[in-house]
Amino acid sequence: MALNIQRIREEDKDAVLEIVKSFWGDETIVVHDEVFHTNQLGGLKAAEENEIVGILHYRIKGKECEILTLASIKQGKGVGSALIAEVEEIARKRGCRLISVVTTNDNLNALGFYQRRGFHLSALLPGKVIESRRVKSGIPEIGENNIPIRDELRLEKILV
Repeated sequence: MALNIQRIREEDKDAVLEIVKSFWGDETIVVHDEVFHTNQLGGLKAAEENEIVGILHYRIKGKECEILTLASIKQGKGVGSALIAEVEEIARKRGCRLISVVTTNDNLNALGFYQRRGFHLSALLPGKVIESRRVKSGIPEIGENNIPIRDELRLEKILV
């Protein structure tokens, strides 16, 4: 598979929005009590033969780059890894020392994925998803593997 990683462009917005909606229900995400509108975030797309097969949204704040979304249409094919590698390169060029991501307690696949790529658990935020539901009521009660979604887990990777 020949992946092409590029910044999300204006002409990609509709296709990206459909992917975001399929993973998060609508174009907003709530992470650590903040509401993000994905169409206003910096983002990357992974394309294969002009078809978007993955997306990643991020923000850079000071010396930290935070991954806010990561979605792969074709899991197990290197899409997520390629997007992570590109955002790490962008973060380094922008002077970031740290890259971080928050996931939920039910997302065992994400926990393994990020740890295999050099991230380590840095914080457990008990009950944070319960608070986020006050802002975005569409966040499901039960997640992957039939696990109740309650907590946020922060993972970090030091950039060298």
